[in-house]
Parts: sequence; C-alpha cells; structure tokens
Amino acid sequence: MELTFDRLTKAYGVKAAVDCVSAQLGPGVHGLLGANGAGKTTLMRMACGVLRPTSGEVRFDGVPIERMGGGYRALLGYLPQDFGYYPEFTALDFMEYLAALKGIGRHAARERSLELLSAVGLAGEERRRIRTFSGGMKQRLGIAQAVLNDPAVLVLDEPTAGLDPKERVRFRNLVASFAQDKVVLLSTHIVSDVESIADDILVMKAGALAMKGTPAELIEAARGTVWEAEVSASEVEKLVARLAVANVRHQSDGSSIVRYVSDGPEVPRSVPAAPTLEDFYLYAFRDEAPFPSPGVSSRAARKGARHA
Repeated sequence: MELTFDRLTKAYGVKAAVDCVSAQLGPGVHGLLGANGAGKTTLMRMACGVLRPTSGEVRFDGVPIERMGGGYRALLGYLPQDFGYYPEFTALDFMEYLAALKGIGRHAARERSLELLSAVGLAGEERRRIRTFSGGMKQRLGIAQAVLNDPAVLVLDEPTAGLDPKERVRFRNLVASFAQDKVVLLSTHIVSDVESIADDILVMKAGALAMKGTPAELIEAARGTVWEAEVSASEVEKLVARLAVANVRHQSDGSSIVRYVSDGPEVPRSVPAAPTLEDFYLYAFRDEAPFPSPGVSSRAARKGARHA
C-alpha cells in the first residue's frame, strides 16, 4: 500500500502554494510540519482529491486518484481543519448519517459508531446535540467520523486543535493503533503530537518539501545548534527579542537559563544542549518567526537536506 505524490504542484496565478512535491508514503504515520502558509493544507486537500493539482498527480498503489474516482473516496478518511456538522444532530445521529453515506449497513453503522465514540472519549454523550458540545468534543467527533469507514488512507489536518493535553495523548494512542495497516498523513503545529508516533516527518517550507526524515534524523540534523546559558533576569527580554529562544527557566536565585538555537554560541558562557524535535522546528523556521534571522542556509538545514 502506497500513496505517492509525483511532482505535485498547485499554483494560484504566479504563486505556487505547493511547488513540485514528490514523496512516497507507505503504511504508518507521516507527520507534516511547516509554518502557516507553508502549503500543508493545500497538499492535504490534493491528497484527498478535494483540489485538482495544477501539475503532477497523486497516486494510490500506482493508480492516479482522479482515475479511481469514488473508489478512492471509499478508501479515504479525512478530517479538515474545520469539518462540517449538523448542529441539531446528536453525535450518534451524525455518525450513523455519515455511515449511510459511506454505504455502511445500519446494524454495522450503529455498532461502529458507538465503538468509535467511546474510543474518542464521547461514551455517554452520543445522545447529546452537537451544538451543545465544547470545541474539544467537536474535534473528537471529527476524529471519530474520519475513521468511520476503516480507511486505508487517513488524512488529518490539525486534528488536535482544541484538545487539552490528556485528550491529545488519547488521540495519539488512537492514531497509533489505526496506523499499523494504513497510510496516515498528519498535519499539526504541536510538535509533540508527531514526535512520539510519526514514522517519518515531511517538512514543508514555502510550498516545497524542504526535508524528510525520521524524528531521530531530524533531531540529529539540529545537533550543534542548541545552546543554554545562565543570564541575569535583566538580560532575558533582550535575548528573547534578538535570538531564537526555545524556552526560559527562571531560578530561585533570580537568574534564568535561556535555551536558544543558533549556528554558534551567541551568549557568554553558553554550553551545548541535546536537541529535541521542537528545537529542530524552531531552527528550521527561525526566519519565519518574529525575530531577525539569517535564514535556513545553515548547517542544520544542510544536514537535514540529506534526508530529503
């Protein structure tokens, strides 16, 4: 089983939202990271057949999805950033309605719907109208409907938006259990959501595929770019404005430990620190953050490019 992007491009006028992206995705979880406007949602909508590419194509097991038509849609589960629902439906009514649209028999639909509502933490809420749900509950319902037809290809666009940390852990476990025999493409801004479950990660930048590798490979690409320094409280604000600061830990003696990413030490008495995937993300996209930066023509980006 394989989902293939072959020189996939989507242009609006002279601007390419997705620029000649090629990748092969087999069974497992494939994380999709990138800043706002990097082209993630456009790529996922083309993967679902919602958008037609300007050039290139998406193939499933070697067959263009445009040629597969409804056969591909039957294999697909999709959770967009803002999924549509009927506010007056109960959660169970909504699930059974979608099951009917997907051709699932009535008895099987009831059983499957209740199973999935329980899996996403909505057991006991199935008779409530969706309009009464919190944002997190609606998002969990969206996740349940995306896997209703036991899809071979599961596309999740920012699925953990609105979920609290406990719900995000439940979601990660759920996706991991689904992904053993499915192609899962998962876009998120929350790095920890893909760090623990992704088999590999695609990093998009300005519409192009900048890097691709396992979480361990991308973390290794950031080695030598992460630093920590103990500074006075009065220095912290200036450093945050000047550097790509990952975090600040305030100490009981009034000093602070500043963790930042850079090609080299930029603060006196800086010591190297072991990188994380969040450090890699901050480093790779530091030119798109609200602080000045020379860009990603650095050692970490060059090392990461070897995994593309």
